[in-house]
Amino acid sequence: MITPAIFKANDIRGVVGDDWDAEGAHAIGAAWAEVLRETGAGTAFVIGRDMRTSSPQLADAVIAGARSRGTDVVDVGLASTDQLWFASGHLDLPGVMLTASHNPGEYNGMKLCLAQAAPISPELLDEVARRALAGPGEPVAEPGTLTRTDVLQGYANRLLSLVPLDLRRQLRVVVDAGNGMAGHTLPAVFGGLDLDLIELYTELDGTFPNHPPNPLDPANLRDAQDAVRRHGADLGLVFDGDADRCFIIDEHGDAVDPSAITALIAVQELHREPGATIVCNTISSRSVPEVVEEMGGRIVVSRVGHTYVKTAMAEHRAIFGGEHSAHYYFRDFWGADTGMLAALHVFSMLARSDEPLSRLISRFHRYHPSGELNSTVADTDDAIEQVAELWRDRGSIDRTDGLTVTGEGWRFNLRASNTEPLLRLNVEAVEHNRMVEIRDEVLATVRA
Repeated sequence: MITPAIFKANDIRGVVGDDWDAEGAHAIGAAWAEVLRETGAGTAFVIGRDMRTSSPQLADAVIAGARSRGTDVVDVGLASTDQLWFASGHLDLPGVMLTASHNPGEYNGMKLCLAQAAPISPELLDEVARRALAGPGEPVAEPGTLTRTDVLQGYANRLLSLVPLDLRRQLRVVVDAGNGMAGHTLPAVFGGLDLDLIELYTELDGTFPNHPPNPLDPANLRDAQDAVRRHGADLGLVFDGDADRCFIIDEHGDAVDPSAITALIAVQELHREPGATIVCNTISSRSVPEVVEEMGGRIVVSRVGHTYVKTAMAEHRAIFGGEHSAHYYFRDFWGADTGMLAALHVFSMLARSDEPLSRLISRFHRYHPSGELNSTVADTDDAIEQVAELWRDRGSIDRTDGLTVTGEGWRFNLRASNTEPLLRLNVEAVEHNRMVEIRDEVLATVRA
């Protein structure tokens, strides 16, 4: 079973048993193998899976589907998404990651990449969908091979080689893995560092018994925030289910805006390579391009979504990129996103400073943000056009990604979600009251 709705803008995702099952995963594996072969992208790929209860069965089905088309598969077993990106880069193979990221336990999905962790185009994903939905073809006479290998330590070594980690003081760090894949990668990456670790929910459990694996919801940060305050920690880390995203909490227990972390890491990378290019997305804070330009770097603004950011990273040979959703991308990690490497950068800067994290990032908090506000709307295009008409003479209009309106000291972006039937609004302004005024007026139009 497989339904068209599981094929999203950037990946594949749905409820197992309702939207797709092992038979559907077999069809996708076969379709992916056919597309890779026919486009000249390869006759083998690497696959990893997260800890969801459905992942072993679905991974086996994808492998069987691909092998039935004569494609060889390298299975790395349990992996975080960024560990799979490493495997794709290290082995120079396309990749499949079985995960539904931050979605609840009944969901599962796939993230696909070409060799060297390169993003697949929307057109390529559409072709995979078309073939998978058309039903099974005939298997080839000679099935592909299956090889199993372990890349966890190689992944850890790669990350540790990319950051100066001469930590001048011991950091006390709260880590909330949310019962997700960070519990698998943490020992390998952090084990050799001089850290006083306070671990929360590091046991792998795809039913997520403690809280959902979605750090974008403030409720899912509270356990780590409380632990930071209780233990007097220097910072906290909260990972999503597949551990490719990392949210940072300061020593006061306050969540740090991912745009501020983007600016912080951009500063460190621009010290290492002056004049380099940094990528941010359309709804990152304006503080990011301001900081990059002040440092003598070049800024490139991308649409929201890892496919678009990774494409911009490759096109402009950018050294680093960041998104508002706490995805952080690194040129020397094949342009792919990795929350672990972002955390290591924060460790590096904090341990070499006498200042607490809140003070380090204070110079990057230049605007009052609304946070991301979601609205369920029957016709997202019509709602966007209504807002555009009301604001067309009040600021400059940009249509790169939804609708962005910019005025003196303020900006908002309104865009349709890539993964859900929602409109997402982000507003920021130098003055808090102005942000609130704009936020409330746009929401009143959207939700009318």
